[in-house]
Amino acid sequence: MSTMVLSIEELKAYAANLMKEGLNTQQIADELSLSQDTITWLLSGTGESERPSDVRIGWRTLGVRPQRIAAVGSIMADIADEELGYENIDTVVGISINGIAFAYEVARVMESDMTVFRTTDEGEGSGSLSNKYGQVAGKRVVIIDDVLSSGKTMSKTIQSIRAAGGEVGLAVVLVNKTTRNEIDDVPLRGLIRAVVV
Repeated sequence: MSTMVLSIEELKAYAANLMKEGLNTQQIADELSLSQDTITWLLSGTGESERPSDVRIGWRTLGVRPQRIAAVGSIMADIADEELGYENIDTVVGISINGIAFAYEVARVMESDMTVFRTTDEGEGSGSLSNKYGQVAGKRVVIIDDVLSSGKTMSKTIQSIRAAGGEVGLAVVLVNKTTRNEIDDVPLRGLIRAVVV
């Protein structure tokens, strides 16, 4: 998508097309940088009065150039260093799909391990940690994602890391669409905060 979609009708059509292509609501939410609640509303054809409050975030200008992703990842790593110190971070967890590119760069800068939390169709925010990459058991972890909307996926990621024996020290996102500064007793930092006023 080369330009930012502005109208609700355009968003409905685009979300419906993504659903036809086989994407689930979590993947569509990732693609459009909207909450799953908003995607569900767009796909259901519900009237204007029940429309969820949301802010659409477009960061395509960053995403098209690896050096821009690297620059943002370096900023995220600097925040992690400020909050916890590089020496206190063992593993970086990137939330699929959009948090992965930033997480790789954060892990590269911090010289730490990296793994992925893959979202699934099982419900809002559901997913699992990949066993293909770094592990979290007995490790101090930083979670990286692009946009925090409802926080459901971040909460599920924190729960999965804790269940696997990891300690979550910090969550860093490109854009925080809430007024929260913590999630599930984990400090939350956003490079940008974008909330409806």
